[in-house]
Amino acid sequence: MIRPVFIALLIAFSSSTVLAGIRIPFGQREVLNKVYDLPNTDEFKSETGNFIDLATLHKEYNIAYFLPLYVIDEPKLVCFDEKTDSFYDLPQEKVDAIIASQKLNKEELNKLPFYTRYGGKVVAILLIGLLIWGVIPSKNEEAEAEVKEV
Repeated sequence: MIRPVFIALLIAFSSSTVLAGIRIPFGQREVLNKVYDLPNTDEFKSETGNFIDLATLHKEYNIAYFLPLYVIDEPKLVCFDEKTDSFYDLPQEKVDAIIASQKLNKEELNKLPFYTRYGGKVVAILLIGLLIWGVIPSKNEEAEAEVKEV
């Protein structure tokens, strides 16, 4: 009983009409990454009663949400409420005070990962290179074409 249902679902989801409707999103988006979990004390509690953490917020241009091509706005530290998935853009003095109270290194926290900074460019260049390499005919094909003409 399960096997025919599985086969029917496989055929339905692998048809070309289903894949034709898939759109690949690209463009600007804001990315919020949690970088430090602050202690759950009353000092680090939001107005909603949830505890806040430190996160970086930056704007990037990407393809399909996982291939960041370049960073539009450099990252800045913000307070992040994980339960409501929202952030608080506090003045820099307050963020610096939080960092100093926790004895953290601001430069280390405010750094983007390698893949976000450079990885998307590397993958994009490799894909473009493979496309160009596939279009250029090889020398063997050119030699075979000349032999057939003669």
